[in-house]
Amino acid sequence: MSEILIRNADIIVTMDDTRRELGGADLRVSGGVITEIGQGLRSEGEVVEAKGCVVTPGLVNTHHHLYQTMTRAVPGGQDALLFGWLKTLYPIWARMTPEHFHVSAQIGLAELALSGCTLSTDHLYLYPNGARLEDTIHAAAELGMRFHPTRGAMSIGESDGGLPPDDLVEDEAAILKDCIRLVDAFHDAGEGAMCRVGLAPCSPFSVSTDLMRETALLARDKGVMLHTHLAENEEDIAYSLAHFGCRPGQYAESLGWVGTDVWHAHCVKLDAAEIALFAETGTGVAHCPCSNCRLGSGIAPVRAMRDAGVRVGLGVDGSASNDAGNLVAEARMAMLLQRVSRGADAMCAREALEIATRGGADMLGRPDCGRLAVGKRADIAIWDVSGIETAGSWDPAALLLAGPTTVRDLFVEGRQVVRDGQVTTLDLGRKIERQNVLARGLA
Repeated sequence: MSEILIRNADIIVTMDDTRRELGGADLRVSGGVITEIGQGLRSEGEVVEAKGCVVTPGLVNTHHHLYQTMTRAVPGGQDALLFGWLKTLYPIWARMTPEHFHVSAQIGLAELALSGCTLSTDHLYLYPNGARLEDTIHAAAELGMRFHPTRGAMSIGESDGGLPPDDLVEDEAAILKDCIRLVDAFHDAGEGAMCRVGLAPCSPFSVSTDLMRETALLARDKGVMLHTHLAENEEDIAYSLAHFGCRPGQYAESLGWVGTDVWHAHCVKLDAAEIALFAETGTGVAHCPCSNCRLGSGIAPVRAMRDAGVRVGLGVDGSASNDAGNLVAEARMAMLLQRVSRGADAMCAREALEIATRGGADMLGRPDCGRLAVGKRADIAIWDVSGIETAGSWDPAALLLAGPTTVRDLFVEGRQVVRDGQVTTLDLGRKIERQNVLARGLA
């Protein structure tokens, strides 16, 4: 891979170990990694002029349901709480095909890329009509995004007291068999990996206790991470108390679902004891502020989590409950909601950006990503701060206060995925057209 020099950036926000911010600086990339950061660098390779720009690490999305970009703003689910929203959408999702999953992943990942994201997870927990996890894995590879898909599952249908319809649940032995197949086929544990696979039963109200426990044992045998939804809203808490006789955090602990290899989505309703448990065990939380607002779930206690030492990343969640997939806008919302709940000094713009970059990368076990430092992966976002959004800004590096919500340029593993605000690796116009045709077919 040829050398690239990003030259003369107004500010490079490194998010390195000392959180340096460098003015009038350059950044050299070679072989997919950052090889030098400083002033006055020279190169015989490609030069990307960054005057008038802020350069940051690529953002990291720690929770998404990419297939849901096919079902945004669905009538009947727009004003429902979590369980009612799911009941509306399950029958629609049951009609999706492998093409729906592939195209929606391309659209969702492209949307993330335009918002500065270079590494995204995905939580795919339903597989109707022959769909498979690799429908999304191939989409990410085509776009050039660093990807951490998770093999989700639902096994307890309505007839057995679960929430999903019976035609969307799977046999538990078959789920575990497919988990093994996917990890063996696609998981790369090495530094700089473009694809890692996690295991992710959907939620405590859609799988059995046995599947939760067996999945944890399998994940640890295979050396992969675990993910699920937890403590999302009051309905979630009530279900846990009624069916398991304990709160969600206690239930997770009883099944081995805590530790540095586990991250839970939402956690809006964690209490002080659960926060302490997560801090003590190194368990991560994917904070999804816009989805939590959209579904009326509440404001997650992120300030309390961070203060206690809980590892927190940021997630856009599914585009049926957001209904957007803009990660830098999500970071701004995370900052604003903590201020609403705790005061104007509860979270600053740089802390929210840290959660969206380094915080998410560390939570996913990716210290090779999420910061700009020599030897780290060349996942780089370049933000043009010469436009109207930042006109008059005294601190362009405070992107979440006054800044663009789309990148000018984006590099993943040193490969340019966005140039001048346009995706370079896909014919996005054609993909959008196809997505709309498929969505109309579902409607």
